[in-house]
Amino acid sequence: MKVVKFGGSSLADAGQIKKVKNIMELDEDRRVVVVSAPGKRHSKDEKVTDLLIALGTSIQMNQMDETVYKKIIDRFQSMTEELELSFRVVEQVKDKIDEAMQLVKDGSEHAFDALKACGEDGSAHIVSAYLQKTGTKASYVNPKEAGILVRDQPGGALVLEESFEKLYSLRHRNEILVIPGFFGYTPEGELVTFSRGGSDITGSIVAAGLKADLYENFTDVDSVYCVNPMFVDQPKQLTSLTYREMRELSYAGFSVFHDEALIPAFKEKIPVCIKNTNNPAAPGTMIVADLPERESHVVGIASDDGFLNLYVSKYLMNREIGFGRRLLQILEDEEVSFEHAPSGIDDMSVVIREHHLPPEKEEKVIKRIKEELEVDTVLIEREMAMIMIVGEGMNQTIGIASRAAAAFRDAEVNIEMINQGSSEVSMMFGVKSSGLGKAVQSLYRTFFE
Repeated sequence: MKVVKFGGSSLADAGQIKKVKNIMELDEDRRVVVVSAPGKRHSKDEKVTDLLIALGTSIQMNQMDETVYKKIIDRFQSMTEELELSFRVVEQVKDKIDEAMQLVKDGSEHAFDALKACGEDGSAHIVSAYLQKTGTKASYVNPKEAGILVRDQPGGALVLEESFEKLYSLRHRNEILVIPGFFGYTPEGELVTFSRGGSDITGSIVAAGLKADLYENFTDVDSVYCVNPMFVDQPKQLTSLTYREMRELSYAGFSVFHDEALIPAFKEKIPVCIKNTNNPAAPGTMIVADLPERESHVVGIASDDGFLNLYVSKYLMNREIGFGRRLLQILEDEEVSFEHAPSGIDDMSVVIREHHLPPEKEEKVIKRIKEELEVDTVLIEREMAMIMIVGEGMNQTIGIASRAAAAFRDAEVNIEMINQGSSEVSMMFGVKSSGLGKAVQSLYRTFFE
């Protein structure tokens, strides 16, 4: 059995949905399909999920945006018309959106999640209806029916262990099952979404629950590249990666796969294959538990900007028991999550995504750090970027750090921070966002050319 997940670009319009049908029919082992919300049809287009969020925001401000609402309904209607589906399909999708909008108007705690989930739910209804129309035995399966149970954390659901046993019963159904990604239900029956891009998570959960032989994740690239093609023209394609390598790369900016998605598949040792909907014959990238020894220990360079560095200095900080805990407690109190926290004898840095600490919250955090921790210095440095080199066994290979440092020197980019930590598969560097492109290109030349 294979579980197949299609991303937003694979479901952007009727033409793409026809490709989805063909891919499912190419292999009779493809028995379960997980779908995302319709993505962009072209570079200037809008994702349906973004439109739903904009609609919900306008409702919360008591200024419902009729134009956005019409865009969403028209998007689904154009697909159903081109696929020559019954008008009842788009009515079904519209009814779900209208119900969720009413929940937002009523101020329900889970309303926004219900509205955001309408994109994936609409895709699932359309795909299942099209498969049925073209003679394939198929059914829409709601995540509640499938047994995807999650913790009650709106916008950040985590799967409950009992889900996997419930999902296993789907193996006995003799048809293609179409499941909307991105959301599950609490044991009390409330709809809750995973974090953004969470359809990858649903696919991995379903694959693990069904104990699938393979989880195929279809996107819009032939494979995973060793570096972002925005920075390097025609970079090297990766034919295989370990789970740990892919997770590190995804976390650090590889948008091809959600960084949380591999965990359920990893636990069940289910291989994952990244493939291209527009070129399904391409072999793609296999992600597995273990790989034979490679000649090169660096397999990828991930990068992302939009970070800031919160720098705190206090003489004899290392002797002050609980200092780090109290600093992080302030961040927790102000609902600010952090990414990394390298420290020295008298100083500590906390790397944070910029959107987690907007300027209006920054003032309060700095004030509390000064008053409660009595520090000598507290600074916030914005416009930071993180670059991560990734590969199994790097920490056992002599000279990786020195080669990387030389690459930064050649690019004339100053390293603001280095953090290897306890991970055996990655080494992270902090630089100014302005030097990101030059640094990545220099690292690529060093390790791949």
